[in-house]
Amino acid sequence: MSSTPLIALENEAEQLKVDGKYDEAIAKLEEALAIDDKFVRAYLALSVLYHKKEEYVKSVELAEKAVELEPEDQFNHSALSVMCQRAFEGTKDPVYIQKAEDAMAKSRGM
Repeated sequence: MSSTPLIALENEAEQLKVDGKYDEAIAKLEEALAIDDKFVRAYLALSVLYHKKEEYVKSVELAEKAVELEPEDQFNHSALSVMCQRAFEGTKDPVYIQKAEDAMAKSRGM
């Protein structure tokens, strides 16, 4: 399948995010995932959007999905680490600190 519809949806979602329309941006990215459920950038963008909505568990789960799909990509591990750090800031749940440290170690150790 051509990536053009995916990129168009990703671009629309980015503009909606900039406009503060997080739910609409999420819908666009979910539309992209309905086309290609391995579109890693959509998971990463969704992770950011759910963080902005203070839905930290969902945010981390989506970043973990990106790592699951592309485990060799150091950026994905770094993104997961950042989302875990932000989840800790929002929840004060120490489990996120360990996850953040583990993801950062993997991003550096590859």
